[in-house]
Amino acid sequence: MEWYSILPPIIAIVVVFWRKEVILALILAIFSAEALLAYQKGSEFLFNGIIGSIERVIEIASSAGNARILIFSMLIGALLAYIRNSGGVTATVEMLINKGVAKSKRQVGLLTMFTGIVVFIESNLSVLASGILSRGLYDKFKMSRARLAYVIDSTSAPICILILLNGWGAFVLGLLSNYELEESAVSILWGTIPFNFYAIIALLIVTYTIVTDKVHGPMRDAEREMQQNNDVSLPIPASKARFMLVPLCTMIFGMIGFMLWTGNGDIAAGSGSKSVLYATVLACMVAYFLLISAKKYSHKELVDEGFQGMGEILPLVTIVLFSLTLGGSLKELGTGIFVANLVGDYLPLSLIVPVLFLAGGIMSFTTGTSWGTFAILIPIGVPLIQTLGLPPSLVLAAILGGGVFGDHCSPISDTTAVSSIASGCDLLTHVRTQMPYALFGGALAFIAYFIASLIML
Repeated sequence: MEWYSILPPIIAIVVVFWRKEVILALILAIFSAEALLAYQKGSEFLFNGIIGSIERVIEIASSAGNARILIFSMLIGALLAYIRNSGGVTATVEMLINKGVAKSKRQVGLLTMFTGIVVFIESNLSVLASGILSRGLYDKFKMSRARLAYVIDSTSAPICILILLNGWGAFVLGLLSNYELEESAVSILWGTIPFNFYAIIALLIVTYTIVTDKVHGPMRDAEREMQQNNDVSLPIPASKARFMLVPLCTMIFGMIGFMLWTGNGDIAAGSGSKSVLYATVLACMVAYFLLISAKKYSHKELVDEGFQGMGEILPLVTIVLFSLTLGGSLKELGTGIFVANLVGDYLPLSLIVPVLFLAGGIMSFTTGTSWGTFAILIPIGVPLIQTLGLPPSLVLAAILGGGVFGDHCSPISDTTAVSSIASGCDLLTHVRTQMPYALFGGALAFIAYFIASLIML
């Protein structure tokens, strides 16, 4: 693969931090990737770059899995509007405080993290459930939405990649099943849990932030701005907590049920994209009928509020679409393979595992996808296991951890956008405030993989 395959993600990242415009950055990156693809084929790159970009968006949007992600993201806007405008958020906040479940910042943070851990079957559901539940509580205790975005984002993927009884585990297991190894694919996958240093460290850092109530770097500025903001009251008079809790529980338990249904009884084999869409549709329907039966709104008012909620979230849904599009362009351009090849053939044995972690982080950061990183790096890591006798679980854990690490830092990640949607935080604010924590955790994980390699090799 050519060196210029790395240019589109570099353009995206530079424009994001220079102009503070994510959509512009993604459009330019998509165009540059498609122009380079046209150049590779020997055709006129400017015209074909524009046409290729349009067609790539159509291709991505017409994919069933991607369409489900986009539709569920829009529907989340409607669901949030229903539970917010009904007064359900305010009532739930007051109920949790009165019952002693959320009487302090520490309890609120632990409740948020606990919710994200319990809903481990799908990362987007984990983010949405904990984000929706905790929005009003964070406002009540004058904690920034940036902190909420960090807590839910840095809990969901790490817990999903550690527990593995979900779509993440099924996906990785499918990739491993293509190879002949001394150990079974299942035992190798379960063996990654104690070696997934980044995921473990990320959860420990989140716990530290919650228990000590200490934030650092740009997060401290976001917290200070929130503390200075006097308008933190919840705008809707309290009504009934059920207007929030019933749709939220419907979404959580509906997701579990649909995962079992789509997996023919095996939750790990279920379709995450189908299940989260069906569960969100069901939650919206439940919220609608609750409000209609309570005579709080008419049908027309609920339809209008639903579309208004979708409109509020449309910019972030556009970012999700363009992030997926850029991922498709970079896959064809070979960006991930080029980054993976940077690992090289002449590294000392003790550096192979930590460099695989680093390569996974760079690849996930520049392409915006952890699963895409797994799909590219596992076929590179398995032959290293077979030829060099490296510990299979250690190698696989480094690849998985690297993918999650880069995704946490990436401004072009669809997961980052969904976390912003769930928390109600500006996307760039979330990236800027979370990155120091992710970089610190990544540095510690890199050192841990180096030490583990010295001990085990």
